[in-house]
Amino acid sequence: MKKGVQVGLEKTISFRVTEAKTVPSLYPESEEFRSMPPVFATGFMVGFMEWACIEALKPFMDEGEGSVGTMINVTHEAATPVGMVVEATARCTAIEGKKISWEVIARDEVDIIGRGTHERFVIDYAKFNARLAAKAGAK
Repeated sequence: MKKGVQVGLEKTISFRVTEAKTVPSLYPESEEFRSMPPVFATGFMVGFMEWACIEALKPFMDEGEGSVGTMINVTHEAATPVGMVVEATARCTAIEGKKISWEVIARDEVDIIGRGTHERFVIDYAKFNARLAAKAGAK
């Protein structure tokens, strides 16, 4: 990881919610999910918050590096209908070696829809993929 990541580093991203990011699309294999209202799914909101953190870290990654989520603790406070723009903001709160901690908040055009904390760990893709391949071969 390159130098420069600091507590206070912040990144905001946004996108418009589509049907593909609603609860019925989260697990289409599940009748229970398919029968729920078509609102921005908690699972997709979590990924959206992670995406903001990934984007914040991107300029500081060396060749072959990335980050993986290792902890998420968030609320989902308000429903967002299809068509609304949502934004997620990630603010770095701590750096402990390769572990980076974040405060995350998501909003739609009306409400704060979720907030909480997230941790990411910087990885070397080659090493990570080698361990993953070994694990897949162990079954």
